[in-house]
Amino acid sequence: MIKIYHNPRCSKSRQGVEYLEKSGAKFEVVRYLDDVPTESELKDIVSYLGISPEELVRKNESIWKEKYKGKILSDDDIVSAMVKNPKLIERPIIIKNGRAVIGRPTENIDKLL
Repeated sequence: MIKIYHNPRCSKSRQGVEYLEKSGAKFEVVRYLDDVPTESELKDIVSYLGISPEELVRKNESIWKEKYKGKILSDDDIVSAMVKNPKLIERPIIIKNGRAVIGRPTENIDKLL
């Protein structure tokens, strides 16, 4: 089953959902601002993406700039920051069978379909 971590207020995230709908694939929507991933889940997502936690952070968010930018942070610190402030998590994230992509651009989703 495909899972998409989605923020309905984000146009790129909405485009990701639409792309999956048009593909005909069955998928589950996780509204991650309401159903925040645990630290363990977020570490799994980072692993599936094959990136560092910092690469999953939306660095233009004011929360990042005010609280975290310029500080020396471990991967665990960054994961913890994203759990406490889920707006920092890049979106949309699409997961299937232990693999994941960030749906920017939406064509990235094809890698999982």
